[in-house]
Amino acid sequence: MRLLVTGGAGFIGANFVHRAVDRGDEVTVYDALTYAGNLANLEGLDRRPGYRFVHADIRDASALAEAMAGHDAVAHFAAESHVDRSLTDPARFVATNCEGTSTVCRVALEAGIGRVLHVSTDEVYGSIDEGSFGEGDPLAPSSPYSASKAASDLIALSYYETFGLPVVVTRSSNNYGRFQFPEKVIPLFVVRLLRGERVPLYGDGGNVRDWCHVGDNCAALERVLVDGEVGTVYNVGAGNEITNLDLTHRLLALCGADVSAIEQVADRPGHDRRYSVDTGRIRSLGWAPTSDLDEGLAATVAWYRDHPDWWEPLLGERR
Repeated sequence: MRLLVTGGAGFIGANFVHRAVDRGDEVTVYDALTYAGNLANLEGLDRRPGYRFVHADIRDASALAEAMAGHDAVAHFAAESHVDRSLTDPARFVATNCEGTSTVCRVALEAGIGRVLHVSTDEVYGSIDEGSFGEGDPLAPSSPYSASKAASDLIALSYYETFGLPVVVTRSSNNYGRFQFPEKVIPLFVVRLLRGERVPLYGDGGNVRDWCHVGDNCAALERVLVDGEVGTVYNVGAGNEITNLDLTHRLLALCGADVSAIEQVADRPGHDRRYSVDTGRIRSLGWAPTSDLDEGLAATVAWYRDHPDWWEPLLGERR
């Protein structure tokens, strides 16, 4: 497969690109290299046949059309993705996630692309006290980030409904693993603990998230890209629902720290209490997660411990 991957230098995108190259696909990574895009995530791929990198913005239709020509499929990861940043600069999220997705879809339509995978998040559904959201449930995003992703989902699906663009959409639960920029909770807490610093826990720590290893998520994305029904949304989750406080205690133990390292801070505005998605549709395609949460967290901590040369240069990019 000749595959163009937008945002392929980011966390999930880079893990997806490594898998695609290893599988034998010809891959073009298209990335603007904003703060969370990191060429170090793609190290070694420039020596692999069929791989190339294009440094450009997804809102640049001309550059995107030139890069996309001749490809079979597009995997669209490029997005602003951090809730906290969206609270201080929501316009940037609307520009990248909404305008950018519209440009990707329009250019893909004009190029005759055979399949477009639009990668989204479970946060578009909002919070749920009990049970799990299905793909047909209403969207009720709480933050500028999740609202911009919900809008981008609808933009992508509208290109299928109106123009016949063969779009498939995934909505994944929280991911963890290598290459995640140290502003999200797991890498942020891990690098702080490895440096002997305290970790900031929002509110009472009772917010619940379902943690999916990035490798499992990428396997699901591959399955949807190849076998998913066009015009359809697929939830992706691992069934690892734990509170942020529970997660923090597990990371403390893995990093050799104790509860004195926890600094409880005021909760952020609009902080959803619990996310949970029904994954029956993606499982019907033959996908299931394979990573044990405790083993996955231990491997992730080990990766950050072994790669300070990767994350130390990035600490100045946090704000």
